[in-house]
Amino acid sequence: MAAAPQPRHPENTNPVDAYIGARLRLRRSLMGMSQGQLGQAVNLTFQQIQKYENGTNRISASRLFELGQILNAPVAYFFEGVASDAPPAVIIQGGVSDNTQQPLENTAQVDGELLRRRETLKLIRAYYHITDPKQRRKVYELIKTMAE
Repeated sequence: MAAAPQPRHPENTNPVDAYIGARLRLRRSLMGMSQGQLGQAVNLTFQQIQKYENGTNRISASRLFELGQILNAPVAYFFEGVASDAPPAVIIQGGVSDNTQQPLENTAQVDGELLRRRETLKLIRAYYHITDPKQRRKVYELIKTMAE
């Protein structure tokens, strides 16, 4: 008989689970969905979505696939930035990417701080509502120039 699974506390949370949960939260926010709306779409409570996003509960492969379909993101999106050849606890570069854009600099700070701001999420949502890739690239170049 197998032992009952132990509850996962923040100090026991696997860094990869926490990272995937943070990517889930980011994608859900970018899509403008609440935890309740996402939970309803996969027949879960918002509390379960919270646990996934905090890394308290692990997300199964089939559930991650389902969440990806709802959030219009491939499963690989949730793993972007996790080193494939490093120990599981090592997280490397992450961030928002567009096919031809360079990765964001200082991504640890960006992922940890800036991407949680409402203003940032609104800006990113508006940016991706620009359907013409050439226009989107021009907006990117304008912002990059202004930031310098």
